Amino acid sequence: MTLEFTADRGDAQIRLDRVLVRRATTISRMSRTLAQCWIDGGLVTVDAVPVARSSVKVREGAAIVVNLPETAVLRETPRPEAVSLDVLYEDDDVLAINKPAGMVVHPSFRNTSGTVLNAVLWRYRDRPALRPGLVSRLDKDTSGVLLLALSPGIHARIQRDAAAGRVAKQYLAVVQGTPRPSQGTITLPLAHDPADRRRMVVSDEGMPSETRYRVVSSIDGYAVVACELLTGRTHQIRVHMATLGWPVVGDVVYGQTDPGIARQALHAWRVSLPHPKSRTPLSVEAPVPDDIQRLTTNPHIAS
Repeated sequence: MTLEFTADRGDAQIRLDRVLVRRATTISRMSRTLAQCWIDGGLVTVDAVPVARSSVKVREGAAIVVNLPETAVLRETPRPEAVSLDVLYEDDDVLAINKPAGMVVHPSFRNTSGTVLNAVLWRYRDRPALRPGLVSRLDKDTSGVLLLALSPGIHARIQRDAAAGRVAKQYLAVVQGTPRPSQGTITLPLAHDPADRRRMVVSDEGMPSETRYRVVSSIDGYAVVACELLTGRTHQIRVHMATLGWPVVGDVVYGQTDPGIARQALHAWRVSLPHPKSRTPLSVEAPVPDDIQRLTTNPHIAS
């Protein structure tokens, strides 16, 4: 059994082992250690040439083939489940939902059911040929707009628009302290923490990462900050803010717990893009949830 794919723009100039982790989503418990074992065992080719080093960087368009060993375990196909969704926008090509905090986006070996994808498959259970694809992901405890393409072709068009800078993703974060200056762009490269792969750290060896921010208001030691992702790295806003001394309130990974909220105060507020088929402007907003609203005395922090 083989795993074959073509490296896309997001894979370009990334180490091969990291690309495999990113793309081998059909493999259960995929990790860099597993990817390195495949590479060391001569099971991986790039453009039909066997690769001996996991640190080789991949070019866009490269043809990658993995001859999967018998020990590789395929991830179970997600099942439709009758889980409710808060739909913000829907047509034949695109679905946008308001994901609540605490809901996982995609099944994993730790969360096999009750995810957004399970719920989406149930919503379209009468369309078995439909192949919904996540345009972006949100952490379990981040709320807000989550966009899905309802076919591979639509997914590819949105990804091309994102690579060309035509997709805007705006977040609201409540942070400790008040960022200074009150607006700017944070450019700090991010990489996985070698001591804990679940965390991200600022590293010269990391991927370029940019976050544009603007302070909306400052109340009682908290600041409401509007953030726009210019790149889309894992935990990007959380790490950028914490590194500069303004951790997201309630973020137990990069900051500390807060009695006012049971999760990180981060909300995907708005996604704007040209519609992948009609090309007309499409903007989807998710209302700010109550737990974030309660952190401030301003009832309309996104106004």
